[in-house]
Order: sequence, then C-alpha cells, then structure tokens
Amino acid sequence: MITFFTLLAALIIDAIFGEPTRYHPLVLFGNLAKAVERKLNQGSKSRQFIGGICAWCVLVLPIPLIYCWLIVILPSYVLLLCNIYIVYWAVALNSLQRHGMQIYRPLKANNLLQAQHYCGYIVSRDTSALDQAEISRATTESMLENGHDGVTATLIYFVIGGAPLVIMHRLSNTLDAMWGYRNEQYNYFGKCSARMDDLLGFVSGKITTLLFVTMGVFTGRAKAALINAYQQGRQYKSHNGGWVMASGATVLNVCLGGKAIYFGKQVHSPQLGQGESVHSDHIKASLTLVKQAVLMWLLLVFVYTSVLKVI
Repeated sequence: MITFFTLLAALIIDAIFGEPTRYHPLVLFGNLAKAVERKLNQGSKSRQFIGGICAWCVLVLPIPLIYCWLIVILPSYVLLLCNIYIVYWAVALNSLQRHGMQIYRPLKANNLLQAQHYCGYIVSRDTSALDQAEISRATTESMLENGHDGVTATLIYFVIGGAPLVIMHRLSNTLDAMWGYRNEQYNYFGKCSARMDDLLGFVSGKITTLLFVTMGVFTGRAKAALINAYQQGRQYKSHNGGWVMASGATVLNVCLGGKAIYFGKQVHSPQLGQGESVHSDHIKASLTLVKQAVLMWLLLVFVYTSVLKVI
C-alpha cells in the first residue's frame, strides 16, 4: 500500500498547494539546461548533434543514479517523504487545471485577446491570430498531451520503476519541451532529447491511451478510440502524443488536428479523434478526462496492492 499512499499523498499536496512557488526543481533544472545549451549548441551540424547527446546525458542521467544510491542508504521513512515530494513536483495536475481554465474562462466571456495571450503560455504555435475554435483546439490538444506528459506518466512510472524512473522521464520531457523543435537552433541539438522523450514516454503513452479508452466504455466510444489511437496516432509528429490525443479526442467526441503556424511556417497535423467541431467546452471536458484517467489508475494500483497481492 506504500505505492498507493505515495501517489495519493502527492496528488493531495498538489491539489492543495499547486506547484512549488519557489525553488521548483524543474525551474532550476531549466536554468541549468539553458546554460549547458549555450555551451554545447554551436559549430557544425554534427557537432550540434553530438553536443545534444552529451547535454542529455549530463543533465538527465546523474540525478536518477544518485537517487538509486540514496534508496539503499536512506531510512524507510525518509525515503517515503522523498518519494512523495518527487511525485509531487513531477506531477502537474493542479497546474494543468489552472492553465486550461485560464483560457477557458475568457473564451466563454468572448475575451479573445486574453484567451490568445494565455494560450501562448502552453503551446509553441503562434496564437496571435487564432479564433475561438482554433484556441479551443490548441488548448484541448495541449490538455490531453500534457495530461500524459505531466500527470499520468509520472503516476505510471512511479509504479513501474519508482522515483528514479519518474525523475528520468520528467527531466527528459522537460528537455524535449525546451529543445525538441525542428528549427534552425534545435534541429540537430535537440534531436537526442526528442528521441529519448519518445522512448521514455512509449509505455506510459500506451497505458494512458488505455485509460482513456476505458473511459470510452461508458460513452460507447472505446472501440473507436482504440482504433483511432493506432491509425491516427502513428501519423502524428509525436508518436506518444498522437496516440494519447487521438484516443482522448475520440472519447470526447471531437475532431482535432489541422493547420497551425509554428515559427513562421504553416504545419498541417492529421485528424485526431472524430465527432463534432471543437469548441471551448472541450477544454473543460479534456481536463475532466485526464482526472478520470488519474482516478482509474489510482483504483488499479489500490486493487493490485491491497487485493491481488494478498491473494
């Protein structure tokens, strides 16, 4: 039951306090990553690529390895507190809710400029000319994808590999968010971070997809969600994100994907999901779906640790 208690305690702390306002580990890590990138992201394309590999190894690998050593020497109660704290700062359910509603509310109030402004906080596409439907689409896609990256992946990997795997995934995902762009600055330097994030998110992405599909059982869309995850998801630029968004959108009965402007270039994303045209209420619905997936995972962990282990 310690695993279940750790997850539950971390989620309760996150719900009450939200992200750490000072000395957030990911903020400190991001500042360190910027300094490393300035040193290593230069020279020829091959040098940038090798620099990106070195940067990923230097920034991501040491902390999980050190924590593995601490697991051996720390008293059990200290280790429990450390685990709760690590899951707490890695999970971002409160933050996801706050950012989503920060866009949903002005959209419902027809305040397009404010919605565009806050949407720019969470997506890399140009939001300055987006209309209500496009902002709703961008935000709903972000809620589903980041619901995996920042929420369910942390809960899943703690069960699979403990705090070291949580740390490795979260740090790698942060580097992908910083460097995983196909532009002049990061096309070669960020390639390793993007590939490692795909690798580390593969299992959690599939489990999150199944959690969304399970929610689709109650709406009669489970089969379609699974089919779309496989057929549509593998056509998306991010394999894991594609599966998660395609299954989530299908359960929500909404059609995502389409054109967007990234760094001055128009990019066309394949259709994800099926159903009605996206609107602002899908933002709120996507947040609800992520919360339902979290509760479903907690239930599965509880049943496994308290019932099946006894049998």
